[in-house]
Amino acid sequence: MASAVVRVHAAPRTEWTTLLTALASLWAVRQKVVTQQSCFILGTNEPDQQALSPQEVLAAYKGQQHAERGFRFLKDPQFLASSLYLKKPERIMALLMVMTVCLLVYAALEYRIRNARKDHGATFPDLKGKCIQHPTARWVFHYLVGIHVLCIPQQWPIVINLAEEHQNLLQLLGDHYA
Repeated sequence: MASAVVRVHAAPRTEWTTLLTALASLWAVRQKVVTQQSCFILGTNEPDQQALSPQEVLAAYKGQQHAERGFRFLKDPQFLASSLYLKKPERIMALLMVMTVCLLVYAALEYRIRNARKDHGATFPDLKGKCIQHPTARWVFHYLVGIHVLCIPQQWPIVINLAEEHQNLLQLLGDHYA
C-alpha cells in the first residue's frame, strides 16, 4: 500500500498529529475526526515539518480569503471594469494598475475604519440595523450614498443628508474628514 503524510487538527483542543501510515488506516482516522465535527485536512508539498509547521499551513490557508475578497471586489459589476474592452497590452496593464491601486485604497480604508472602531469601542449598523465591529468598505460606501455637497457661489459649501451616524464615522477617520 502507498503511504501518505496527513496532518489532522482535532478541535476544540489544539492538538496536531502527523500520521505516516497506509491509506487503509487513514479512512478510520478521518472518520474519527469527522465524528468530532471539527477537522481541517490540509495538504502541502513541504514534507519537512520544521520548514513549515501545521499552524503556519493553516494560517496561510485561512489568509487566502482576504486576497480573494479583494479580487471579488474588482470583478464586481458595480466596479464597472466588466464593460471595458481593451486591446493594447499597455492599456490593459494601465487598467490593471488602476484597479490594483483602487484595491489598495479600498483595503486601507477598511483597515483604518476597523482599527478606529476597535480603538474607540464603536459599532457600525449593518443592513439589518444590527451593530457590527467589522464593516466592509463596500458597506461603508453604500452607507454614505445620498450625502451631497451643495456649492453656492460666495458661500460655504453645505452638506445635505449628513446624519449623526455619518458624522461619527467620519470623525473616526480623522479631523480632516469630519
